[in-house]
Amino acid sequence: MTATLLHPRVRVSTPNDLMAVDALLSQSYPALLKHDYLPSVLVTALPLISRAQPQLLASGSYFVAELDDEIVGAGGWTMEAPGGKPGSRGVGHVRHVVTSHRHTRHGIGRALMSNVILHAKGCGMMKLDCLSTRTAVKFYEAMGFLQMGGIDVPLRPGITLPSIRMELML
Repeated sequence: MTATLLHPRVRVSTPNDLMAVDALLSQSYPALLKHDYLPSVLVTALPLISRAQPQLLASGSYFVAELDDEIVGAGGWTMEAPGGKPGSRGVGHVRHVVTSHRHTRHGIGRALMSNVILHAKGCGMMKLDCLSTRTAVKFYEAMGFLQMGGIDVPLRPGITLPSIRMELML
């Protein structure tokens, strides 16, 4: 049995999307990540990663995917690396990507990331860098990203999220 492909509308996010993206992250990350992380990791990481970031929503390079006016996916890129670190010229950073746990494997993530990739390329990026959760590695590989190795992403002093650094040449 194959999954039915859905055709979301992808648009630039606005600050008005904060509550909907917050709800999407807080509902989907726990469901999606639970099979790839120990509960002891999730209990400290989820409260920090499951919140929408207002500055991303207003950046012009963060997008939402909608089905029937419901936000079912979100994600984008910035020139700044996660944590506000300055980026390198021509390198974009994939940021805070999520697909509704009720709609995985239906093309929503692909539609969203295809838009992110085209936007980054159109803005002159030559490479996208991504700090992927363990759960999303196969998805990013299907989008053409290559694994560069494991990394512990610092969330707060003493709290990290084991991740995989990935990159895509544009």
